[in-house]
Amino acid sequence: MQDEIDLEQNNENSSWWPSWRPTSMSLLKNAEAKILACIKSDLWARFVTLPNQNRIRTLTVTNGTAHTINDQARTPLVMVHGFGGGVGLWIHNLDALSCSRTVHAFDLLGFGRSSRPLFSTDGTLAEEQFVSSIEQWREVLGLDRMILLGHSLGGYLATSYAIQYPERVSHLILVDPWGFPERPKPQPEASEDKGSATKRPTIPRWVKAVASVAGYFNPLAIIRAAGPWGPGLVNRFRPDFKRKFEDLFDDNTMTEYLYHCNAQTPSGEVGFRAMSESLGWAKRPMVQRVHKLPFSMPVTMLYGARSWVDSSTGTIVSQIRGQNTTRVMLIDHASHHVYADRPDEFNKVVQNICNTVD
Repeated sequence: MQDEIDLEQNNENSSWWPSWRPTSMSLLKNAEAKILACIKSDLWARFVTLPNQNRIRTLTVTNGTAHTINDQARTPLVMVHGFGGGVGLWIHNLDALSCSRTVHAFDLLGFGRSSRPLFSTDGTLAEEQFVSSIEQWREVLGLDRMILLGHSLGGYLATSYAIQYPERVSHLILVDPWGFPERPKPQPEASEDKGSATKRPTIPRWVKAVASVAGYFNPLAIIRAAGPWGPGLVNRFRPDFKRKFEDLFDDNTMTEYLYHCNAQTPSGEVGFRAMSESLGWAKRPMVQRVHKLPFSMPVTMLYGARSWVDSSTGTIVSQIRGQNTTRVMLIDHASHHVYADRPDEFNKVVQNICNTVD
């Protein structure tokens, strides 16, 4: 508990943003606690201290009534959230996925309630900071191998991790991963019309807003600059988050959690900005590196059928790696946040994947 108090105070004292922002690490702590109170399984929530003294907010979820000795020996599932997210966003998934094995979820370095260190403005070095923190976290927890699941930015970083530490990953699950495709070259409008047999959903306003701001500032600077209007801004741009979790909360719990996650001192988003270029494309597209994954490593790519992320990149990855160990799946009626749009279907698919691993 003292570690939690120290971390909250250190992060709050390091903030140089105006005090009129209606946020603090304490408010983020309270918002997270309200969400985690919905978990019915055994929950261990704590900070994991890395050798460099950075701390990673970590949840370990087990189903004490269902677990046997064999269940406890099974390879754990590790879940990595996307840009601007945190462990609270997995609230629809943690109970279901922990029914037969341990599940770990953590706030990426620089996001949520984890430490917010300075990130390099060099994209390659920033990526390495993220990946190194994941490996240090694994070492501290003493995990030998894991089923590694990453959403959006988390999928990009999970893949980078699996390339560097393949012996630690039993199965790689990529959920609507960011940063895989190469940025397309500009084409005349006429050729675009002829070449598009199927069209992806329109990119959401919030993605366009973040992308436009990122060219000049840190991506979420607008939320912090809005001061007391910040929470309302999140509600305006992300009303879908209230709908996704309305079976659990009939108020603004989830959008308030998102606000407090992203109104703190910028850190992880600085790393993200270094890794991305105009309109959110990755400077180092992962499709150029997936051949470095061992061909024996099973990879499953889950896309929302209604997502703005183009699932055709999954087909390209499958062609590069071979279809025997690479599977691409679409979840109907789901957008980018597959795990929250269709949680039952998502949990079933992930559970089936996990059942293929001892």
